Amino acid sequence: MPNRVEADFSPDLSMRVNSVAAPVRRQVAKVLRGAITSGRFAPGQRLIEKDLCELLGVSRPSVREALRELESEGLIEIIPNRGPLVKRLTAADAASVYQVRAALEALAARLFVECASDDQVAELDAAVERLAGAYATLDVEQILSAKQIFYDVLIAGTGNNVLRSMLRSLNDRITMLRRVTLSSPARAQESIREIRDMMAAIRRRDADAAYAVSLHHIQQAARVALAGL
Repeated sequence: MPNRVEADFSPDLSMRVNSVAAPVRRQVAKVLRGAITSGRFAPGQRLIEKDLCELLGVSRPSVREALRELESEGLIEIIPNRGPLVKRLTAADAASVYQVRAALEALAARLFVECASDDQVAELDAAVERLAGAYATLDVEQILSAKQIFYDVLIAGTGNNVLRSMLRSLNDRITMLRRVTLSSPARAQESIREIRDMMAAIRRRDADAAYAVSLHHIQQAARVALAGL
């Protein structure tokens, strides 16, 4: 049985919530979501309501509502007699996320080829170069930020809001898994090569090739992530 891990509730002004803006619950959920996906609150950490209220400068009802939202997203679990904990992503959980992600992102690559304008293709090309530059820095936060920009441009070019919504619901868990794959330098080099191959297929307007390369890219990411869990 793993040792119980307590969350880091040391003072941090960057986590304070603006009580004037509304709704507060949404702000609290956003801050806590970021703390979880960034690793500040690690898997298995106990989230104590009183400490969260003091850390964020909000009321207990706002914290409780935000925690319920994060529970529905699969980021925390509320254990009877223990309270909320940051959920540990199991290998089975990760495999399920990657199965759905592979299907959705491969579809996104195909739809981008079919629907995106030439300007959007150029914007995606620029995002790939930005991502390559981020990989060169070996800075995890820069890479994650550049990856998010790349995928935001890709999804926008599909013109499919349902697809965008479905991927958004997985985004936080995908970010957590990306941190696992980024711990492998060899995978980082493979990843940018695969994304460049996808971009080449998109520039050719080859929907089948873009679909296949995107599918392969996610399958390879899954292989590394599952091995690291």
